[in-house]
Amino acid sequence: MENNEFNNAVPEQTKGAKTDTSASIKLDTDEEASNHYRIAKNKLLNISRWHMYAGTGTADFQLTDNDGNAVSRLAQESDHFRINIPGPGSKTGDGFDWVQIQKIKEETGMDSEQISVIVQPATNPNNASPDTAHFFKEDASSTFIVRREGKTVFAEVHGRNEQPNTEAESLIDKVRNVVVAAGAMFGFSKVQWKSLVEGFVDQKIT
Repeated sequence: MENNEFNNAVPEQTKGAKTDTSASIKLDTDEEASNHYRIAKNKLLNISRWHMYAGTGTADFQLTDNDGNAVSRLAQESDHFRINIPGPGSKTGDGFDWVQIQKIKEETGMDSEQISVIVQPATNPNNASPDTAHFFKEDASSTFIVRREGKTVFAEVHGRNEQPNTEAESLIDKVRNVVVAAGAMFGFSKVQWKSLVEGFVDQKIT
């Protein structure tokens, strides 16, 4: 992988599990790479279409505003999105896992450009429960990155501080979260994110 001058985008790993997943494509010219970066960036921010980019057998995503209302636009800071993963859903999340976008940052450098989106597990904005509606604890994070270095465009997902959410009030959710989190840490997330980052850089998927 080429050197990334924007490597400070990913939160520090201090506990639990972590994952790093990436895909890349090399174009013939800087202009083609810059154009492809813009396409991949749009895919990254078009969260409700992630299932289409990742393909069959992957999770389904729906972008919502801060109040949990489904929206049809590109992502913004403080938005939520709900995740419908294959398998049992969260009771607290009304059948979904929920995250909130903490930060969106775009940067440019010497013949390089990058956008990063950091999300963390969140409560369900559609109900009053204080429980984190996700199989990971609230201090876990996922950082989604699209960047260009010269003629190469990269897409990456970095999971940090991933621990099962065993603090839910519902016993059903506690058991479910342990099972789903274990599956995520031992392979499911890697498969999901690999399919997604490959979709971001795939020239055939728009």
